[in-house]
Amino acid sequence: MASTDIRASAVHRRSPLPAAAAGLGLRRALLQALREAPAGDFDFLECAPENWIHVGGPAGDALAELAARHPLSCHGLSLSLGGSAPLDTQLLAQVGRFLDEYRVPLYSEHLSYCSDDGHLYDLLPIPFTDEAVRHTATRIARVQDLLGRRIAVENVSYYLAPEPSMDELSFTNAVLAEADCDLLLDVNNVYVNACNHGYDADTFIAGLPAQRIVCLHVAGHLDEAPDLKIDTHGSAVIDPVWELLARTYARIGPRPTLLERDFNFPPYAELQSELQTIRRLQADPAGGSTHG
Repeated sequence: MASTDIRASAVHRRSPLPAAAAGLGLRRALLQALREAPAGDFDFLECAPENWIHVGGPAGDALAELAARHPLSCHGLSLSLGGSAPLDTQLLAQVGRFLDEYRVPLYSEHLSYCSDDGHLYDLLPIPFTDEAVRHTATRIARVQDLLGRRIAVENVSYYLAPEPSMDELSFTNAVLAEADCDLLLDVNNVYVNACNHGYDADTFIAGLPAQRIVCLHVAGHLDEAPDLKIDTHGSAVIDPVWELLARTYARIGPRPTLLERDFNFPPYAELQSELQTIRRLQADPAGGSTHG
């Protein structure tokens, strides 16, 4: 067995979701469509726990119904893993109860910060420095200790790197190793950052530790200019991102993959078609790499 196959097998044993799973974001605008979706359209749903903690009424009922029928993963927004403000342990306790209540197999957060003296309502890049590695890894390790579970961190899109002493890949790998956590690899974010900062997306992905990649994200973005892409989650996935996803599967094997869409929701049939593309590429990444 080739070394890449050994790494992929190790991940499959640890992954909390099936390797060839395709998921969709649980958004309130999609609740009815998700409840009515035919069996097999998607394998899991992902939500931000902060948006659903303490939610009752019809929306809470819909969440409970969907969580009873489908595995629910969670992707946090507010822990500010790279921030300087104290870790919000009260929020973390609420998140932990939410994960337990809905038997969530996978919890992830962003490799970024979003708070200082208060919540900044944006995901800001962590400086790529040794000090930031130690600071962020310590906070991630504490989150894992308090939750009593491994978490994954997601590579984020960024538009300015404040005074870096290393590149994004080195920073990401250093945090993963020091915190001993997993990686949620956002393929669209790699594409966006590669275009904006002039690096090769495939080389970046090849440099990541495949054994830590437990889930993938794929999404659409805004082409602001030839050399400026804005991560929006508000449009369809474009062919170059599908092609990068296919090459990623070919390199590391299938991984549970989430289609992210946060606004400008199309008819459900269009999302269903994108989910089918994920399934096709997971099954045969070399057999066709464009959306069809």
